[in-house]
Amino acid sequence: MTQYNILLDPSKMPDAWYNIIPDLPVPFPPPLHPATHQPVNPSDLAVLFPPGLIEQEASGQSVISIPGEVMDVYRLYRPTPLRRAVRLEKALGTPAKIYYKNESVSPSGSHKLNTAVAQAYYNKVAGINELTTETGAGQWGTALSIACAFFKMKCTVYMVRVSYEQKPYRRSVMQTYGARVLSSPSKETEFGKKILAEQPDTTGSLGIAISEAIEDAAKSGGAKKYSLGSVLNHVLLHQTIIGEEAKMQMESVGAYPDVVIGCCGGGSNFAGLSFPFAKDKLRQGRKIDFIGVEPAACPTLTRGLYAYDFGDTGMMTPLLKQYTLGHNFIPSGIHAGGLRYHGIATLLAVLVREKVMRAVACLQTPCFEAAVTFARAEGIVPAPETAHAIRVVVDEALKCKETGEKKTILFNFSGHGHFDMGAYDAYFSGKLEDYVLEQSVIDAAEECIPKVAN
Repeated sequence: MTQYNILLDPSKMPDAWYNIIPDLPVPFPPPLHPATHQPVNPSDLAVLFPPGLIEQEASGQSVISIPGEVMDVYRLYRPTPLRRAVRLEKALGTPAKIYYKNESVSPSGSHKLNTAVAQAYYNKVAGINELTTETGAGQWGTALSIACAFFKMKCTVYMVRVSYEQKPYRRSVMQTYGARVLSSPSKETEFGKKILAEQPDTTGSLGIAISEAIEDAAKSGGAKKYSLGSVLNHVLLHQTIIGEEAKMQMESVGAYPDVVIGCCGGGSNFAGLSFPFAKDKLRQGRKIDFIGVEPAACPTLTRGLYAYDFGDTGMMTPLLKQYTLGHNFIPSGIHAGGLRYHGIATLLAVLVREKVMRAVACLQTPCFEAAVTFARAEGIVPAPETAHAIRVVVDEALKCKETGEKKTILFNFSGHGHFDMGAYDAYFSGKLEDYVLEQSVIDAAEECIPKVAN
């Protein structure tokens, strides 16, 4: 009898995160100080992050224990289910086996809570009682709002304007947990006021919202710290509990993936699922096809430049080696707000550069088409970000239908779409636009990228 839901005994939940840095095929490119272009040291990061997270950012340890206080919160919703998508397989008529890790069961509705809880904990231990952050679609802002409520901390969220307007109930959820939510660019920061003066009708961007949140924290005199939902090493580290659980669950039914898929904005959910399996590829030579999926409107990995660039528009962050569309990039207002980022995690950039992983870019309408197929088969409405992963899952499964290959496909169901029904309304009414990034935008990006030895 086919096992649909593969559950993990809570007593066997992993109690450590996996750090992929020691297993990289090439040395990790260090972040550089924006003024000196020399590798940053811990003191450079102290204005934004607590000691525990700074230590993790540069750690060379393969295994990092999860603090008991973080485990206590994880137990509210972890281990998350691994599900065999048998009904989707039948709908597609594919011989492939499709599994998905359902991170939508968390209180925040997405994978983001895995790192939000850890970041709030390390800040609280360091005596910090207020965090600032940005959010694209609202999943990260929701997660950090919850984590701050758990640890009795204040939270200020700068939400990209287009999503602030598209997703009003995300704002309501964040406010329910006690967060203060501002449309970005805002009039609360000097950088926000500068952008509004220059571009009063801007839709905003994650780069702008990051700059505002950083400015807010940096000017607080140490009272506030900054929290990021993706990109940085410690964020991807915290998400590896997803893949560690998935490995144990697949092993329990005698399965192992041939293909691992996740949507890709900054990289946290894709890395969280894929890194524990990438360890097998890097250490043992296992043949696994890792596919990160991004929007054609924001094709960072597939068309971006591999270079050192800022993580934000205001040029306040360290320079990170990444694939980038340029820190000045303002993306089209697609509904997958969490994928509208100009850059990518350095760790993922390295793995794509070294051909350990690959990326594909998809149009918005076909992603929603795949999401509807999934929802009607499996019963869960995917977030627009997750829909990108599902599009490629469907494509890979249909390839197996053509070839007769019985591949095992694993993907991360990173979040549900219950707050994104406006996007589905647009899809059903035929009002979705399929944006493709013009080459001129990529050409212009090269002009704004810092002149560092790339």
